[in-house]
Amino acid sequence: MKVLHLISGGDTGGAKTHVHTLLAGLTPRIQVKMVCFTEGPFTQEARALGIDTEVIPGRNFFANLKKLSHMVQEEGFDLIHSHGARGNMMAAFLSKRTGLPTVSTVHSDYRLDYLGRPLSRLTYGTINTLALRKLDYRIGVSDAMVDLLISRKFDPERLFSIYNGLDFTPRTPAMNRAEYLRSVGLEADETCVVAGIAARLNPVKDIATLIRGFAKAHRAFPALRLLIAGDGEEMANLKQLAADLGVAKAVCFAGWISDTDSFYNALDINTLTSISETFPYALTEGARAGLPTISSKVGGVSYLIDHGSNGFLFPPGEDQALADHLLTLARDPDLRKTMGQRLYEKAKKEFSIEATVQRQLEIYDSILRYEKNGRDRVVICGAYGRGNAGDDAILLAILTELRSIDPDLSFQVFSRNPMETRQTYRVNAFYTFHIWKAIYYFKRAKFFINGGGSLMQDVTSYRSLWFYLWTLATAKHYGCPVIMYGCGIGPIRNNGNRARAARVMNRSVDSITLRDPDSLKELEVLGVTEPKIALSADTTVSLPPASPDIIDGILDSRGIPANGNYIGFILRPWPGFEEKTKDIAAAADYVYETYGLTPVFFPIEPRLDVAAAQRVIHWMNAPHYILTEAYTAAQTIGILSRMKVVTSMRLHGLIFAAGQGVPLVGIVYDQKVSSFLSYIGQDLYEDLNRLTADKLKSLIDGAVSRGKNPALLSESVEKLRRMDEVNRKVLEEYAAQKKNPAE
Repeated sequence: MKVLHLISGGDTGGAKTHVHTLLAGLTPRIQVKMVCFTEGPFTQEARALGIDTEVIPGRNFFANLKKLSHMVQEEGFDLIHSHGARGNMMAAFLSKRTGLPTVSTVHSDYRLDYLGRPLSRLTYGTINTLALRKLDYRIGVSDAMVDLLISRKFDPERLFSIYNGLDFTPRTPAMNRAEYLRSVGLEADETCVVAGIAARLNPVKDIATLIRGFAKAHRAFPALRLLIAGDGEEMANLKQLAADLGVAKAVCFAGWISDTDSFYNALDINTLTSISETFPYALTEGARAGLPTISSKVGGVSYLIDHGSNGFLFPPGEDQALADHLLTLARDPDLRKTMGQRLYEKAKKEFSIEATVQRQLEIYDSILRYEKNGRDRVVICGAYGRGNAGDDAILLAILTELRSIDPDLSFQVFSRNPMETRQTYRVNAFYTFHIWKAIYYFKRAKFFINGGGSLMQDVTSYRSLWFYLWTLATAKHYGCPVIMYGCGIGPIRNNGNRARAARVMNRSVDSITLRDPDSLKELEVLGVTEPKIALSADTTVSLPPASPDIIDGILDSRGIPANGNYIGFILRPWPGFEEKTKDIAAAADYVYETYGLTPVFFPIEPRLDVAAAQRVIHWMNAPHYILTEAYTAAQTIGILSRMKVVTSMRLHGLIFAAGQGVPLVGIVYDQKVSSFLSYIGQDLYEDLNRLTADKLKSLIDGAVSRGKNPALLSESVEKLRRMDEVNRKVLEEYAAQKKNPAE
């Protein structure tokens, strides 16, 4: 593999470090050549690192383009990789001449690159915006940058993410802490707690918020100090702000520094206050030094900083939140040590140079495969994009399975919130009821998946059933193989709907995998015999939980002790639920009084479930917690894994908890709840309309007792995972088939 990199050659800061580090790491692995358009420190340092570097000077764009075209033809490059406005513009024209695929690394928000420089923003900024649209692929320096590009209508399946890697080889600072602080002029003794930042002093870095937050914290903790390393146009204004706030003696402006090892060694707390970032080196530099970090929640920061676990996040510009976090860390040296160690371990594992270089090679391999072989498309339809963690977990499970089978598949997903689906799952998505787009993609798809859950039912509405039947029939009409995947069937109560559903499934569906035996019986009663039918499991049973540190951070940030003893309640509004709120509340109080399990109310679909929980809490006396936010599938599973018992109306609350071996109690509002529990050999459930406080207490007693015999629970978990293999085998069969001839 031979890759040509194009960059102006005048770059500084994070972009310079990223390119130098990356190309130095790639050079021993593949053939790499970098072409710059300016001679200077950037190119000199690149050559010193052993990077094959050539400068094509001059401002004659078309002459340079001609030279580059000859170079590409003579030297046999496979791929063009550009960085920055000038490199991107050249790559866009060069691709037209040579036919080579092009990829650009987007190091920062191109709309903010020239903030405060209107002429440069108008010229270079416009050029870069146009050039990025013309290139074939883009790499965002962080997943957050990829999200930003998706929000600006770039194709999510032509986007990749990468992170700035750092060398975690241990280093010995040139100066110890005391020596360094004296050298920069900061008055601080061994009792002081030093917070710091290394950044350009320009508006995007928002150092003013850092100084304001620091001033508030300093009033409550006078031993706090602030060390600012960097230079820029905001220096004078920031010094004046520190003086106006009365903290000039506690704040040191060190200017531009080269000895970063001594700088970070002198700190107790690392900070970042930017209003826009991709994934700054200041974070990984601080992580290498084992420093807890307080950062604005921007760009890819949250992919490294797990709030409450290895650092703190705050909304950009919120100086009071920053001050609160500074005080928390300043007052607790043990917390600083614990958070710093956690951050070091995560950064070393996931954000090293080796990880970055390997990721870049994987991106190159993917691009070249796509260009050579093309990409087969799969269309997926379900109840996605509605804020329901269970339904969205189904989509995640399907995509995870398909990508493990064939990483080069392309996807089009029906979604009620297409932008959210694109950003969350890195797939193309269109609005659920955009029928012309659906038809367009059916004509070009390798196969169609009707994706899990209880889609074949008419309890919620007739129209939803009719719509899903229409997708089955239309996909088949246009020659697209159809799979109903990990689904539940029924209840379908209307006779006309039952006849219509049976007719469509017999005529249009090729394979059906079912998540419970009751659904299999329902198909038999309906007379559905033509598709291949197999009993399997819900597709989400094999999804893994988030890491323990992430779950600790989520719980701690909500004031919930991470190692407490809890019972989880997952409730939802349903006809008859209101009359049972006192009974559920009485059972929750009983569990706390009898077993010392604190109730935690948890939402699967927050817009509905939080209100249901609050109705129960109104009648309670026991202490409790309520979570009100939407969580990812991994976070949801991780939180439920901390429960000693889970009592749930929501099916996916039970499935997620079952996958972690947590004892279950089901409140049955729909037959799918009892079907699932019976399927895995769990009998602790009761219909909502027959539920009483005494009955629920008795069921929870049984679950607590069952928790003392984990072997029984592990058998249920293993059964689920074995049955889920049926789903995978069906996908493997269809993924291996030849592409739809209509393509």
